[in-house]
Amino acid sequence: MIRPAEEILDVVDENDEVIGQAPRAEVYARGLIHRCTFVLVRDADDRIFVHRRTPTKPLFPSLYDMFVGGVVGAGESYEEAALREAEEELGVSGLPAPEPLFRFLYDSGGVAGKWWSAVHQVRCVLPVNPQAEEVAWHAFLSEEELAARLGDWTWVPDGLDAYRRLREHRAG
Repeated sequence: MIRPAEEILDVVDENDEVIGQAPRAEVYARGLIHRCTFVLVRDADDRIFVHRRTPTKPLFPSLYDMFVGGVVGAGESYEEAALREAEEELGVSGLPAPEPLFRFLYDSGGVAGKWWSAVHQVRCVLPVNPQAEEVAWHAFLSEEELAARLGDWTWVPDGLDAYRRLREHRAG
């Protein structure tokens, strides 16, 4: 099994065009632009899957997130990565294909460079069994419950930005 740091990613430019490939550790260390997926997961009652990342995560450990997702592997499409990451993190199989909503270029402010972020949504009516290596805690929260915690909990900055953009996207 390939360790996450050794996973090969596509390196892209400011226009999201592939310009090369490199291991994830090198991409992060050199601040190269790469691709990520963000999947907002709702249950049958329209509540949003929220989780706290494990303390062993290399990026944003122990912070809360309202998306599942991750990096897009070399040669993988955003949609393929969104489904793979959602099923892995939720611990399910047979999830419907996540619906693509929009993309944006996120700048981590020197933490790990920039990444193109493809935001998706999916409904999961299956019982979840989140991946222990990724998820330290989880719950499905209503929009109101999530909104009440936005100022109280420490959120991953890219997920918080994606969530703000998603709310603007829906309002616009």
